[in-house]
Amino acid sequence: MDAFSSQLFAGLSLGSVLLLAALGLALTFGQMGVINMAHGEFIMAGAYTAYVVQGVVGNAGVSLVLSIPIGFVVGGALGVALEATLLRRMYHRPLDTLLVTWGVALILQQLARDIFGAPNVDVRAPAWLSGNVDLGFAQVSAARLFILVLSVAAVAGLGALLKASSLGRRIRATVQNRDLAETVGVSTRSTDRLTFFIGSGLAGVAGVALTLLGSTGPTLGTNYIVDAFLVVVAGGIGQIKGCVIAAFGLGLIQATFEYSTTASLAKVGVLVVVVVFLQVRPQGIFSVRTRSLV
Repeated sequence: MDAFSSQLFAGLSLGSVLLLAALGLALTFGQMGVINMAHGEFIMAGAYTAYVVQGVVGNAGVSLVLSIPIGFVVGGALGVALEATLLRRMYHRPLDTLLVTWGVALILQQLARDIFGAPNVDVRAPAWLSGNVDLGFAQVSAARLFILVLSVAAVAGLGALLKASSLGRRIRATVQNRDLAETVGVSTRSTDRLTFFIGSGLAGVAGVALTLLGSTGPTLGTNYIVDAFLVVVAGGIGQIKGCVIAAFGLGLIQATFEYSTTASLAKVGVLVVVVVFLQVRPQGIFSVRTRSLV
């Protein structure tokens, strides 16, 4: 029973990391159809933001709390800059966006090496996130429990934004039918820009959270970008609830595979599961409802 509880939390913990990495990608990919390979570098930027803030503030607890909103702004600003300079000229050209954003990702990685150096850097976790927490049925890592809570809070906040705000209604209208949204007065251009800011900002928050699990380096984002796309595709393009289910589902599957094999074989097993699932249900867990006639 203890082993089952430990593996269950390991799967949920891994799923929460995947969810934070994929949540913003699901928002931007679903609305604009942009394959943003630089999303991982926005995660890296958020991690380096936590490193810089801790160097300025000093106190690990205060710096973590400050790094979350600052990382959101830094990631969002990078996303808006990318959207305004390059991506807005390439909507409906997904292969072009893939190549361009891959080049941007390489540039950002080299820029991080020039600024912070090639070796990885460490961000100190606050004392209240060190050690384990006794939940009664299992001993769990305090840092991973914090990431799980943070991912749930991010989903709740994004869900409230999409359901209860005027921006959320504009985003949903643009996703369902961009041309019809424009005819009723929705500025899809500004909606796209704000959506990219939010989605990229969530990547920055994911980067801050990942500093609690290990060191930060220029290639941090490349470790998560493929898994993030798997979550988005398996959940359904642009479907936040599908993204949540897919993230935790894939996290549990990978934790189960890792229990009996190795981490590398577990990743291969997850990829096989996703490929088989997409053969059965190509649209993912959920599909976008649309009023389009085509």
